[in-house]
Amino acid sequence: MKKSNLIYSFLFVLAMMVGCAPAGNKQAKDSETSKKPNIVVIYLDDLGYGDLGAYGATEIPTPNIDNLAKGGVKFTNGYATSATCTPSRYGLLTGTYPWRNKDAKILPGTAPLLIGTEQMTIPKMLRPAGYHTGVVGKWHLGLGEGHVNWNERVSPGPNEVGFDYAYIMAATQDRVPTVYIDNGHVDNLDKNDPIEVDYKKNFDGQPTGKDHPELCDMKWHHGHNNTIVNGIPRIGYMKGGEAARWKDEEMADHFLAKAQAYVKAHKNETFFLYYAMQQPHVPRTPSPRFVGATNLGPRGDVIVEADWCVGEFIKTLEEEGLLENTLIVFSSDNGPVLNDGYYDEAVEKLGGHKPTGGLRGGKYSLFEAGTRVPFITYWKGTIQPKVSDALVCQMDLMASFASLAGIEAPKADSENMLDVLLGKTDNGRDDLVLEANSKTAYRSGDWVMIPPYKGNPVNKQVNIELGNSNEYQLYNIKDDKEQKNNLADAQPEKLKELQEAFEAIRGNAHEGVEQLELH
Repeated sequence: MKKSNLIYSFLFVLAMMVGCAPAGNKQAKDSETSKKPNIVVIYLDDLGYGDLGAYGATEIPTPNIDNLAKGGVKFTNGYATSATCTPSRYGLLTGTYPWRNKDAKILPGTAPLLIGTEQMTIPKMLRPAGYHTGVVGKWHLGLGEGHVNWNERVSPGPNEVGFDYAYIMAATQDRVPTVYIDNGHVDNLDKNDPIEVDYKKNFDGQPTGKDHPELCDMKWHHGHNNTIVNGIPRIGYMKGGEAARWKDEEMADHFLAKAQAYVKAHKNETFFLYYAMQQPHVPRTPSPRFVGATNLGPRGDVIVEADWCVGEFIKTLEEEGLLENTLIVFSSDNGPVLNDGYYDEAVEKLGGHKPTGGLRGGKYSLFEAGTRVPFITYWKGTIQPKVSDALVCQMDLMASFASLAGIEAPKADSENMLDVLLGKTDNGRDDLVLEANSKTAYRSGDWVMIPPYKGNPVNKQVNIELGNSNEYQLYNIKDDKEQKNNLADAQPEKLKELQEAFEAIRGNAHEGVEQLELH
């Protein structure tokens, strides 16, 4: 009897040990996975679909970005919402089609804040979920409420639309004011040398590129002939703020250092970082370390520089032990442009390089090269490498990040593509409205429809086809990547189908746009 009890006792203890061990492991695993992943968006400026090795480039070495593509999901149908910078950034951060906002156009450096302070944004959405939020780099979404006093705190800005930390330039590298802004305050400003900015009238005694070309180290081609800063003529007029003015060739290193410092400061928190790089937007001013890195001149060199910055940033994540708990999304705000205001040999030294990757158009264009851009997701140990043909858009990051953070997505145009971004499925979007210069086109499946629009078919200043035509354009881009064969007459039923679906989304959002009769 005692022996029998002893055996039963032994079996009971053994069963408890076997039963409890998995439960304990499960609890540990649940604890590990309960920490929400960090999210980083690395956003380049004017980088084309064909500008990276991972997308076919052979003349520009981009090993660090290529490694993200090799270790993550490389999308072949990834889109910005727009063919220009301000609208694309608006669409990414708000999850809303920018053409719904009539003011979402390329903004001057003095424009008021485009995003409403009451409007939902990715950082504002993530903060209640425990995320610290930061932006480093190019902003170009307006600041303040009208006339900005750059010598006081500039508000509202990124901090007022959800960012806990913001270290930015107000607009673009080719626009004034040419200063960095640290959480609303101009960095390194000397109060005895106040800043004045105007986009209509010059200040007395301030030389311009138009009147004093001999003072310019960089020759302007079109539009960039106002105040000269660091030997570079800019768009707009600026006076004062000498100590605060950036050094163009140091900008990449400067923003990289700020992004790395942000990661190190918040490594023990869950964070969202929007790292908006300035390359390869004009003026292209690589650090001396990268001058001559390619045979393509400054444009190729700054892409190599940007790739190095990405590599150094990834290295920081790895050194801080964060790489396996960080989702990285890499993309560009719009397609490529060569001569965009300065003579820098981008055209002359192009050689066999194809920034568009064989797509038609480019920046400013309704054709594919305007909005189809490099789009890569990477999460070490979580995302398995693959190439995906799924249709995805930067606008979908809002709903996808909400799903990742386990929170409800705000009502917007954004669609939850988390499983697509993580490489679990190729079931992407069904359709997408794309925008260039306030005009819109429509992609549905493998089809692209461009309505008839008034205007020049080519922007002669930058030598890019805009997509304007007196006729409807219909392309099957699976069979016709270069959009050479207009099927509008040959496929009237398909054209009608896309017209109706397009109008159902777009509605009357484009009243006032120079548009020909649609029906």
